[in-house]
Amino acid sequence: SMEEELEEFVRNDVWELVPLPDGVNVVGTKWIFKNKTNDAGSIVRNKSRLVAQGYSQVEGVDFDETFAPVARLESIRLFLGMACILNFKVHQMDVKSAFLNGILQEEVYVAQ
Repeated sequence: SMEEELEEFVRNDVWELVPLPDGVNVVGTKWIFKNKTNDAGSIVRNKSRLVAQGYSQVEGVDFDETFAPVARLESIRLFLGMACILNFKVHQMDVKSAFLNGILQEEVYVAQ
């Protein structure tokens, strides 16, 4: 599962190895592991995520603002309610590694 996660990073051209400039804050990383289970509680898949330790960043120094493009629960409820009233079909999808698809305007240095 760790290899799958790293393959997503490579496939999405997430990083490149560069010399570290002087005076930049380096964000650490760590692996998070989780077992996915079925209804019977048996493990069906191991999941691994490589996450940035963003808590080491300082607002105003390493970043100016944060934003996560996630719909509010109230908006989702309103949408589903209107879809029911208007007899619309609703489809759902999940974007694998969605956070890797964003474009950063700033340079972020992460430990290897």
